[in-house]
Order: sequence, then C-alpha cells, then structure tokens
Amino acid sequence: MTAREIRFFRLLTWIRAPRLRPVRESILAPSPDRPILDVALNSGFCRLAEIPNREIVIGALLGGGHAHGCTPAEFAAFDRPGLSKAVMNFRIEEDGSSGCRLTTETRVFSIGDSARRNFGIYWRVIYPGSSLIRYMWLDAIRRRTEGPSGTGGAPRSGIS
Repeated sequence: MTAREIRFFRLLTWIRAPRLRPVRESILAPSPDRPILDVALNSGFCRLAEIPNREIVIGALLGGGHAHGCTPAEFAAFDRPGLSKAVMNFRIEEDGSSGCRLTTETRVFSIGDSARRNFGIYWRVIYPGSSLIRYMWLDAIRRRTEGPSGTGGAPRSGIS
C-alpha cells in the first residue's frame, strides 16, 4: 500500500511531524506513491520475520536507537536502558468461508522504568492518530483486494 491509498496517512503524519520544506523520505514523510513498508524498511525499521503471502513482522527502536538494516537477532539483542522496541505485523489467515482475515498488531517492550514512562506519554499523545492510520491502512488493503465491485478484483500478490 502507498501513502496515497491510505486515507489521512499523509495528513496525520504531517500533524505528527510538520514540515514546511522537502525533507528526507521517512515513515513520517513518505512519498505518496511508494509502498509504505518499503519506506519503513529504508527509514529506521527492520524486517524481523516474513512468511510470504501470510505475515510480515517489522520492528523499530524508539528512544535513540536505530534498527534500520539490522538482523532479527541484532534487534532482539538491543538492551540499552531507556530504549523501547516496537514490533508490528500484518497477518493473513483463511477464515474458513473461502475468504481471509487480515489483522495487525503492535507490541512494545520498554527497557527500564524511564523508557516505560516516556513511551506511555508518547503513546497517549499519538495513539488516536496511530489507531486511525492503522484502520485506514487495513481499509485500503480491503479496497484493493476486493476491487471496485467488491468481488475480489485485485490479483493476489502477497503483502505489500
């Protein structure tokens, strides 16, 4: 999915990180037509696991760490106090009625009390917009896979 396909994505990320002039592409300043997961993986996230056409798991370090380009083992080994590790996934499961269900989940592990407090404050502030983005992202995937007539008009090509 691209930022253009996800309703409110660019607006909500702009509110989170206003920019008045061009900046380097990042998850908070994505190109409108580049896949969001590609942007994420090139701007601070790392791919932790993938089962083709079923699930992708990506992670980021919050609080001064940098996960870009790391291996899953390196991500797991980060243990600096004051750091939080955020992991999110998209998972497709068959629903037993010739369809499928796409879910997403985010988990955060904070290393130490200060990281837990800092992340708690950060999450209270960004949660409404982050939640809306996730719902709009899932809706964009649904629209693409169901096609314009709602009949599954898009090709099955894995998670994008």
